[in-house]
Amino acid sequence: QTISIAKAGITTVLNSRTSVLAAANPPSGRYDDLKTAQDNIDLQTTILSRFDLIFIVKDVRMYSQDKLIASHIIKLHATADSTSNDNRAPKEENWLKRYIQYCRTECRPRLSDSAATMLQNNYVKIRQDMRQQANESGESAAIPITVRQLEAIVRLSEALAKMRLSHIATEENVLEAIRLFNVSTMDAARSGINEHMNFTGEMAQAETQIKRRMGIGS
Repeated sequence: QTISIAKAGITTVLNSRTSVLAAANPPSGRYDDLKTAQDNIDLQTTILSRFDLIFIVKDVRMYSQDKLIASHIIKLHATADSTSNDNRAPKEENWLKRYIQYCRTECRPRLSDSAATMLQNNYVKIRQDMRQQANESGESAAIPITVRQLEAIVRLSEALAKMRLSHIATEENVLEAIRLFNVSTMDAARSGINEHMNFTGEMAQAETQIKRRMGIGS
């Protein structure tokens, strides 16, 4: 993609030559399920629309999950010294790097006609669903669905085909790209309370008192 920069009266367009992975915390430090996604994310839509996939990662308190994470962290620290002292480099050490480099240089897939038609129909349907949701809630979505999101799904479809060293992105690749988009960006856009409720003065006061006494996420 490209990045437009305008500084001191000079306007230029630079090529984007790297992928960007960004992480951020909600304004309150923890994701609040009682708030809308727009209140939790609190970033400009112009920034959010530039990301292909947006995931909401919650720290859910579960015994089994906490135990697995703790066990993993302890193993990393326990084996840190042995890994650093082992100078034997296996032959397969850089096979993933070589594979990715080969995919980038030798494979440039494009959408098939049927996959392009499927992608077009799904994009129109997603736009209609988001418009209906905005009309029902009275609020615009925190993450707008624009042509940038369509291009993101195209890139995901082509990347999935590239992983298989295929020169054609098929309907199967499009379906998987749409699934990834739905479980990430679309879920993030729909998260939180979307129903528009008219609170009376007493209800708003009661809500304020409850929030003071209950922890976020409880």
